[in-house]
Amino acid sequence: MENIRDPREHVNEEPRDDLFDVAMGFGGFFGILFVIFAAAVIIKFVIS
Repeated sequence: MENIRDPREHVNEEPRDDLFDVAMGFGGFFGILFVIFAAAVIIKFVIS
């Protein structure tokens, strides 16, 4: 039973900045939605 590792050690876990990942996700999604919104506004002005 000496080969059993403590699962709390997280040997294979990579160090990550979760707050930065979430912020980049929000920023990226906002950017995509903003591009869609801008395209819709431009199309509306072209049609009318």
